[in-house]
Amino acid sequence: MSLIGLDLDSAPDLIQSVPAPRLRRQVWLRTASGQRLAYATSWWEASHVDEYLQNRSLPIWASLARLRTELYRDVRGIYYGNSEALQLGFGVDGPFWGRHYLFWHHGQPLTLIYEVFSPYLTKYLGPMQLSSRNGKI
Repeated sequence: MSLIGLDLDSAPDLIQSVPAPRLRRQVWLRTASGQRLAYATSWWEASHVDEYLQNRSLPIWASLARLRTELYRDVRGIYYGNSEALQLGFGVDGPFWGRHYLFWHHGQPLTLIYEVFSPYLTKYLGPMQLSSRNGKI
């Protein structure tokens, strides 16, 4: 975790919804063997992050579930594309799917999360395919 203060950190514009000063948390989500499956960045209000991430080595969802924190996930952006940096990080060619969203708690933004998923996930989920409806994709 890194203190970024008032910096907008090249994050989605929604970062302004998270009160400053802010902390940035970056993680790679991996299999037990070390294969990277997802990259995630989250931005937190620095003065409250310890209330929700009491054990920073745990995934966010695990920390929030242990506290029985009620949340609303507000997905605000979905992405599909290529990135050389992500290709190097994942060790596989793109394209990559990503999204960003806010977690709301008690009517207030709790954290902004940006996630990107490795195409390697198709090993577990099956191949990606576009489906057509009425002959249109």
